[in-house]
Amino acid sequence: MNVPAEQLAHQAATLLRAWEMDEESIAATVEVMLYADLRGIESHGVSTLTLYDEYRRSAKLTVRPQVRVVRETPVTAVVDGDGGLGHLPSLRAMRLAIEKASKCGVGAVSVRNSNHFGAAGAYAMMAPPKGLIGYVTSATWRPGIVPTFGADAMLGTNPIAFAAPVKSGPPFCLDLATSTVAFNKVKMAAWHGKELRPGWAMDAAGQPLTDAAAAVKSIRLTPLGGLPEMSSHKGYGLATMVEILSTTLSGSFFAATRPQDHPDAPRHNVGHFFLALDPKAFREEGEFEADLEAMLAALRATRRAEAEQPVLVAGDPEQVQLTTRSRDGIPLSEELVTTLRKLCEVVGAPWLLA
Repeated sequence: MNVPAEQLAHQAATLLRAWEMDEESIAATVEVMLYADLRGIESHGVSTLTLYDEYRRSAKLTVRPQVRVVRETPVTAVVDGDGGLGHLPSLRAMRLAIEKASKCGVGAVSVRNSNHFGAAGAYAMMAPPKGLIGYVTSATWRPGIVPTFGADAMLGTNPIAFAAPVKSGPPFCLDLATSTVAFNKVKMAAWHGKELRPGWAMDAAGQPLTDAAAAVKSIRLTPLGGLPEMSSHKGYGLATMVEILSTTLSGSFFAATRPQDHPDAPRHNVGHFFLALDPKAFREEGEFEADLEAMLAALRATRRAEAEQPVLVAGDPEQVQLTTRSRDGIPLSEELVTTLRKLCEVVGAPWLLA
């Protein structure tokens, strides 16, 4: 079925309210989930409610967190998420980074004691409407990436997002996991009974794995690049960089050592990093935006390898989906509808998507 964004947002909020989540956390979580679903990033939209339900039922989630700033300077801050979902502390952190950058040219905010925060691009894209550049990284609580030449997962899928304003039109937005694919995409493939492409995941012996259901159990994803012969060491290095910015800088748990070093930790303690830059601190007003727009136009005008396939830049496919889904609604698979309905039935939340 295709569901209008407003109706889907209402359904998600109704479920979260039945979980006794506070209204500010509900609003933040729904905002970021709908950002993803409207742009076709279905692995980070309302499908993540199943993941959040697991956290809730395993007592790894604070449903009414007290998010607060615990350390601050004119250009930096540290936000503590109190073990709740990552959406609320992340929105607050990016707003704080934007506020500082607007005053000082740069704002950098670290978040600790957080959790899964949805699509990283949702936060980076908060900066361009303010005339700023946004940069976001996040660790995860569970290791998923296998280091190049390794056989065990040691790093999270550790996303990076970067957004920059242009003179007119949608901002440039790069949003990617440092694994070859996000783990939720593997789960979606298993959900739909599809095979994985070779080089997406590995088995316990460190060999390529295409069985999606087996990959969900194994949780051994390749770094960006896939296999060593395809330069997976670059994705491995990027994932490590994200871990440093998100985890080591904030004092959060490093995913691979958490089970051994923190077996009794009541929450996941995931870390994130948010950076905002003001181009006006480097150039005259409007110069950056105009030059970036000209650069992106030149990239899109590149001579095509195939006549039917235009050259795109990061964020173009998501903008197409945003236009289509804002008009026609967000498509939900039969499997997802069934799952969402069951989540509602368990806690007695009204079903609003009939």
